[in-house]
Amino acid sequence: MFFRVNQGFVKLFLAMLLVLFVSASVYPQAYAGKGKMKGIVTDEQGQPLPDVKVKLYHVSSDSGFETKTDARGEWLAYMIRGGNWYIDFYKTGYEVKKISIQISEGQTKSAVIETKLKKIEGLVLTKEILDELEKGNNLFDKGSINEAMAVYSDLLTKYPEAYVINYNIGNCYFTQKNYDQAIEYYQKVLDSNPQFTQAIIAIGNSYINKDDVDRAVEWYEKLDISKIDDAVVLYNIGTSYFNHSQAAAAVKYYQRAVEIQPDFTDALYQLGIARLTLGNYKQSLTVFENYLKYDAESERAVQVKNFIEFLKSKI
Repeated sequence: MFFRVNQGFVKLFLAMLLVLFVSASVYPQAYAGKGKMKGIVTDEQGQPLPDVKVKLYHVSSDSGFETKTDARGEWLAYMIRGGNWYIDFYKTGYEVKKISIQISEGQTKSAVIETKLKKIEGLVLTKEILDELEKGNNLFDKGSINEAMAVYSDLLTKYPEAYVINYNIGNCYFTQKNYDQAIEYYQKVLDSNPQFTQAIIAIGNSYINKDDVDRAVEWYEKLDISKIDDAVVLYNIGTSYFNHSQAAAAVKYYQRAVEIQPDFTDALYQLGIARLTLGNYKQSLTVFENYLKYDAESERAVQVKNFIEFLKSKI
């Protein structure tokens, strides 16, 4: 999942530029179109991973669907709309991977999206643990949070050395908006593994949702940004900062996101907005011009073109 940006600032400039913004209509299978994409998921050693959940979300239509990798670690999505897609990869025992990709319905050949998943440390992956974790994860995905929490808690009681299960319990509390309890369980993960990046980010996100920005910043600053290789995670942290009027901090994370994934249009767009907020007109212009290399036809591209004209008049 990704964070949405506070649109107040954007709307102000769009009004100044007399740009008409029309939200995309949402309807069943609103993601349907003529595009396609395919990919392969492997472990860090390059071995194919079967049964990986691949969750796809189309941004402009606010809709999506789920598929799985086959025995060769391959997955396919076809008859989909062009535009920006967020894709999450889930497999029990592995860290979640999130990516963003821009799809054109007119492309005749799809590039293969190669994704590597990293095993979570702290788990003895016996069949019993995997089966119970999968049971809990399925309940969580269905929204049966209390039932999922019961499965995780029972599993942790049986296997206390599998400290990372505290992270799953923390996610349950986070989903229920019980952020204090979520923080408590994320901290239990860090007590065993202080470098568990996902738990650090989760605590920062919990404080953001508690409107305690100062504490959130304290936790985000524990991260070594150079070691975060997930562009969507970086985008989400940047958006947390931006939504709380900390554009300078947001720029650092948006910039790192586009360094990792140059065609990440959401990050490019928000980097341009953040630099514009700071009055960095030349840098903002450069970012927006770069944005059009990857998206020149969407409704947002129209906005970007108007921003470019505005910035040229200011420089």
